[in-house]
Amino acid sequence: MRLKQAALPADYLRAASARIQDLVLASAAYRGARSIFLYLSLPGEPATDRILAQALADGKEVYVPKCVSRTEMLAVRIRDLSGLKPGAFGIPEPEDITETRTAEELDLILVPCLAASKDGRRLGHGAGYYDRFLSNGAEHAVCLCFSRMLCDEIPADERDVRIPVLISE
Repeated sequence: MRLKQAALPADYLRAASARIQDLVLASAAYRGARSIFLYLSLPGEPATDRILAQALADGKEVYVPKCVSRTEMLAVRIRDLSGLKPGAFGIPEPEDITETRTAEELDLILVPCLAASKDGRRLGHGAGYYDRFLSNGAEHAVCLCFSRMLCDEIPADERDVRIPVLISE
């Protein structure tokens, strides 16, 4: 799947990311959310930059991931992009972790993936951060996945959390 992802053309990634972000921003889940958790996208993942900017402009409470150990990720509130510094895996993270939420306290959680199935199984990057974070609160989670990375066969075990909603272009 990593090889397949790496082979996706740049023009496809841009167009598909734009469409996915349009769909998220137009969704009832986004419009009704007071608090939103979203990932800061890595190359090859559906982009979230426009969603982030719009959520901040709309006055929503915006939370992003911060890896605080090899097993734990927090949802940390940001009010702008100024306090973000490269953290775990080179992903920008907030330095100030005074305001956090659990998954069950968030109205909308956008989840990245390498690949996903239409029945809610997702293949992440292998560290299990999202499965642990969502273990008690996946009902508001939405997986963002490129349609070219959708698969029928995604391996899953009892620790893997199924994501109830999938958005692709």
